[in-house]
Amino acid sequence: MDDDTKTKKPARGGSYSTRPQPVINLDALKARTQNLRPRRPAFRLSKTIAVLLLACLLFGFGGGFLGAWAENHGKTAIGTSTAAKQQYISNESQLIGSIAKNVGQSVVSVDVTGQDTATDFFGFPQTQQTAAAGTGFIISPDGIIVTNRHVVPAGTTSVSVTLADGTKYDNVQVIGRTSDSSPQDIAFLKITNLNGKTLTPVTLGDSSKVQVGDRVIAIGNALGQFQNTVTTGIISGYGRDVTAGDSSGLETSESLTDLFQTDAAINEGNSGGPLVNINGEVIGVNTAVAANAQNIGFAQPVNDLKALISSVLSSGQLQQPYLGVRYISLTNDIASEFNLKVSRGAYVFSSDTEPAVVAGSPADKAGVKDHDVITKLNNISIDDKTSLTAALAKFKVGDKVALTVVRGGKTITLHATIGNAPTS
Repeated sequence: MDDDTKTKKPARGGSYSTRPQPVINLDALKARTQNLRPRRPAFRLSKTIAVLLLACLLFGFGGGFLGAWAENHGKTAIGTSTAAKQQYISNESQLIGSIAKNVGQSVVSVDVTGQDTATDFFGFPQTQQTAAAGTGFIISPDGIIVTNRHVVPAGTTSVSVTLADGTKYDNVQVIGRTSDSSPQDIAFLKITNLNGKTLTPVTLGDSSKVQVGDRVIAIGNALGQFQNTVTTGIISGYGRDVTAGDSSGLETSESLTDLFQTDAAINEGNSGGPLVNINGEVIGVNTAVAANAQNIGFAQPVNDLKALISSVLSSGQLQQPYLGVRYISLTNDIASEFNLKVSRGAYVFSSDTEPAVVAGSPADKAGVKDHDVITKLNNISIDDKTSLTAALAKFKVGDKVALTVVRGGKTITLHATIGNAPTS
């Protein structure tokens, strides 16, 4: 930011009087004095002195009054400023505390046991029992819960959840989880028997309105043992694409797209917990952290998940809208690197191991090809605020959509029927 510049006025110097002063004629003054009637100079002098003394007193009193007023006013201004800051901090603390209390009652700890196959010392496969812990949040009064797919992976044998008040439920059902190849790391759980208890669901916000710098709160089961830990921070960025895996590096990694970046601390065990805005609305699902950095966490925008949530709430089953393309969200730098004519959209590309378009998928049937750029889904623009995943989440399985595609510098329109994502 440029420094503010102020126009300086030239300094005003002292002024000297050059007007001639009269020279006093002492002889004439003496003769004049002798011929005049006696005056009462003492009286006039005393009046003058009295006036001067009165003026001095008034000025002294006035100066003291003004000085005291200025000092008190300064103290009042400083005091008011300090009080305002303290009041602001107090209000913010109360607000965060209120949000943590209200949303916290909808946050659960998720405990998971499962089986995993590992290789023993001699190289033989061996089945071993595993245990893990994560976080989830309630989205319906009858016990449907959102968490991460990697919290309840394939091979999970049992799930239990613990509410904020300490109530524990065993034999929790895994309704469904997104496929390992999906850019959405989401799973849904269901408490099968609430024993007459009515749960309080969270309020979902609109993640498309989130701006960098917005205040956010993360709530989760930190390290698998500190239930409903609350951390605060801001949205540091959005539209992030990352490759995530467990801290050991032994698990298969997953590619996640269109994530919020936040400096609110997200620790192990926080996975699946809510990222909440200052209105107490869930705007994201905490999912990953940067391994070699501090306070860089990632959350999936809730708008990208609303179609999944809607399908589970309406049918009790997970139906994931699916096109079947591998893509990267364009930025100016990526568009320049690939010499593309457009700088926003979903750039369809293949990797060494995965094709750009899944054979037999809705995108394949519609005619989408490698190196296409999908810029619109119906009238929804694909840009830095709305990824292809987020746009797709606004539709249901079976919906027919028009794809606006830039291919070789030309814009064409393709038509596709949204399918249901495969489970593996």
